[in-house]
Amino acid sequence: MEKYALITGASGGIGLEFAHILANDGFDLILVARTLEKLEELSTVINNEYKRKVLVIKTDLSIPGSAQALFNQIEDRGYIVDVVINNAGFGDNGNFHDTDFSRDIQMINLNITSLYELNKLFVKEMIVKGSGKILNLASVAAFMPGPYMALYYATKAFVLSFSVAIAKELEGTGVTVTALCPGPTKSEFFNNANASGKKVSSMFMMPEAKEVALYGYKCMLKGKKFAVHGTSNKVMVFVTRFLPLSFITKIVSMIQKN
Repeated sequence: MEKYALITGASGGIGLEFAHILANDGFDLILVARTLEKLEELSTVINNEYKRKVLVIKTDLSIPGSAQALFNQIEDRGYIVDVVINNAGFGDNGNFHDTDFSRDIQMINLNITSLYELNKLFVKEMIVKGSGKILNLASVAAFMPGPYMALYYATKAFVLSFSVAIAKELEGTGVTVTALCPGPTKSEFFNNANASGKKVSSMFMMPEAKEVALYGYKCMLKGKKFAVHGTSNKVMVFVTRFLPLSFITKIVSMIQKN
C-alpha cells in the first residue's frame, strides 16, 4: 500500500535529509520548495536510490493562499498524505526597526500562517482516517526572546506552543503532532538570514542536518509532542525555566549581536 509524505522546504538542509530518511523508510514523497531545479535533482536521486515515487511541486508558501492551493493540488491528484513535515521557514538578522517590512510579513506568512493552514487542512483528513503524523519545525529559539532576531524567535515560539497544544487535543485520534526543536544546525539558514557572521554561527559545534532530521523522525514516530535535539540544547532549555526572563534575554542578546 502506498504511503505518502509531504515535505515543505525540501530543497536543502534538514528538509532534504527528511526526504532521504522517509524514502528509505518506504514512503513516496511530495516535495515542496521554491526552487524547482533543486527539487528535480532531489527527485532523480530519490528515484534512483530508493525507487520511490516523487511528486515535485514548486510553490512559495510565504504567499497568502499558497498553502490552501498546495492542499487543493494534492487533493485533486488523489494523494492521501500520511506524514506532513512542515520544514519550510526562514529568519532574518537585525534591529527590528531596521528589518525590511515586506520580508517580515513573508516570515510570518511562512513560519506561522502557512504552517497553521497545513496543520488545519491535513489534521482534519487524518482524523477521518484515524491515523497520521505531523512534524512542525520549531527551534530552541522557541523557549526564549531573541533580540536581533526578534520576529524569528517569536514565530518559533508560536510553532512550539501551537504544536504541543493541538498534540494534546489529538490524543486518542490516531493523529500525532511533534514540534522539533533543534539548535544551530549546519545548513544555509544563517546565510539566508543574513547572519553568517553572527557569533551564534561560529561559537557552537553545529550538528549535521542529517543528524537533526533523523532525531526528529524517530521522535515523530514515537508520537512525542516536542523534541529538543542535542544534550547541550536540552540542558539550556531546562535551565531557562529557572532563570529570570530579563537575564535570559540579556544572554541571548550578547550571543546574537555581532
